[in-house]
Amino acid sequence: MGVCTTPCGGELKKGDSKTNLIVNYLPQTMTQEEIRSLFSSIGEVESCKLIRDKVTGQSLGYGFVNYVRPEDAEKAINTLNGLRLQNKTIKVSYARPSSEAIKGANLYVSGLPKSMTQQDLEGLFTPFGRIITSRILCDNITGLTQQNSAGVGFVRFDQRIEAERAIKHLHNTIPEGASEPITVKFANNPSNNAKAITPLAAYLSPQRRFPGPIHHPANRFSRYSPLAGDLLANPLLAGNAMNGSGWCIFVYNLAPDTEENLLWQLFGPFGAVQSVKVIRDLQTNKCKGFGFVTMTNYDEALVAIQSLNGYTLGNRVLQVSFKTNKCKT
Repeated sequence: MGVCTTPCGGELKKGDSKTNLIVNYLPQTMTQEEIRSLFSSIGEVESCKLIRDKVTGQSLGYGFVNYVRPEDAEKAINTLNGLRLQNKTIKVSYARPSSEAIKGANLYVSGLPKSMTQQDLEGLFTPFGRIITSRILCDNITGLTQQNSAGVGFVRFDQRIEAERAIKHLHNTIPEGASEPITVKFANNPSNNAKAITPLAAYLSPQRRFPGPIHHPANRFSRYSPLAGDLLANPLLAGNAMNGSGWCIFVYNLAPDTEENLLWQLFGPFGAVQSVKVIRDLQTNKCKGFGFVTMTNYDEALVAIQSLNGYTLGNRVLQVSFKTNKCKT
């Protein structure tokens, strides 16, 4: 499953919308000074801030760069977005105004026609408000090649009230070119407290899964990973996936030639990804069949698991679950 566009930005203070950038997926070892140096090659930087864990001081993998001139910010997006740094591919985009009104404005849309493009998706949702970003997931990933739509997408509005309006008017409707009703709902629930974790088994029950074209085999756990079976048997173990600064996800049944950028593209549409790691054979450097993804937000990690667990990638069925001990990415 691919990403037909880049993920959206974060928050900033009012008045900075054309000069302030959010930079996602930074290498864990990259310092604030190195970030400033990189972005200063484009133009004069007014301020630069790498976001760190308040307890450990470790980088959370993202930061903000504020330029003096708007044209330099635009040039930085065009020049540096998608740049490969160490084992990461950074994402550079405009940050968003910080306010309560914009929180929880990201929508998950499933049941879309396979022929629907990103432009079609925006055309469907534009009448209900200002769209910040949109993206459609794709059936396959072959480098940067865009493939057919998987029938699932995301639309982030400027304000939550606009997202609510879109849900009211589009949920369970049949858009032009479709034969089935689409599902439109919030991608995560902003009222949920990530610390109050609901047992994972409840989310994995059929009535709680997100509907859509991604099908999950009934015996998906036992077929692909003993680890996932343990997790289902004792759902409270999901809490152990919290590694201090994010939620660690176990991805099983990856192909030997899997690269890190595949995991970025798979999980990026669902929310902020802090790090990815493909576990490799020391002699061949080939993937050993599994890897790990750390996401910042529990709700977004949960949506990713629900959407990708059981998904067929190439000729392999992925098994995706919360990791049951500390993530070492």
